[in-house]
Amino acid sequence: MTGPDPDDLTARARIRDAALLHFGEHGFERATIRGIAETAGVSSGLVRHHFGSKQALREACDAHLVKLISRLNDQVRADPAPADVNYVAAARAAIGPYQRYLARALAEGGAAPLFDAMVRMSEPWLADADKSRDHTPDVDRTTRAAVITAMALSVTVLHQHLSRVTGVEMFSPEGDLLLARALIDIYSHPMLSLEEAASIRAALDRVRSASPQADRESTPPRIKEHRDD
Repeated sequence: MTGPDPDDLTARARIRDAALLHFGEHGFERATIRGIAETAGVSSGLVRHHFGSKQALREACDAHLVKLISRLNDQVRADPAPADVNYVAAARAAIGPYQRYLARALAEGGAAPLFDAMVRMSEPWLADADKSRDHTPDVDRTTRAAVITAMALSVTVLHQHLSRVTGVEMFSPEGDLLLARALIDIYSHPMLSLEEAASIRAALDRVRSASPQADRESTPPRIKEHRDD
C-alpha cells in the first residue's frame, strides 16, 4: 500500500481530522467551529481562514475520504488478487479513523460526494463483469453500481449488528477476514438461477401492468437531488 499523503502533515489536515471527529460524535448541526479548533489546537480564526465555513469544512472531510477510497480502488484495479493483501482490511485501515463520521453522515443523508464517487468507481467493475454475461442486464449499470455501493457502505452503519450476530468484532483483523470470506462466498455463488430470475422479473412485469397507475407511471418517479447543506 502507498504511504501517507503529504497533505496530512499540515495544520489544515489537523483541522479536517478534528472536524471528522466532531461531526462523527455530535453530528453536523451540533458540531461547532470552536470545538473543532480546540481539538485541532488552532484558533477559530485559522479554521475560518482555511475553510471559510462549517459547510466547506464538511466538504473537505468528504473530499478526503473520496481521495482515500479512490487510492485504494486504483490499487485493487491494478492488482485485484494480490498474494499478501486482504483488501477488506486495507479499506478498514484507510477509513478506520473515520468510521464514526462516515456512519453518522450516511445515516443523516450526508456524505453524498463519497457515495457518488463510489458509484462511479463501481461502474468499471460492472462493465468488465458485463462482458462475460450471456444476456443483457435488466437494470442500467449506474443503478446497479448505486445498489452495490449502498450494500457496501451498510457495513459501516450496521457493524454493531454484524458483530453481535457473528460474535466477531467486525472492525478487527478477525472481522476483516470473516467479512472478506463472506463477500467472496456471496459473490461467487448466485442465489438465483437464470431461469428463476427470469420468472421473478416476469412476475414483477405482471404486477406493474396490473397496477391502476401503470399507464400514468411509465417511468419511476425521480427524487429531487439532495444537496449536502
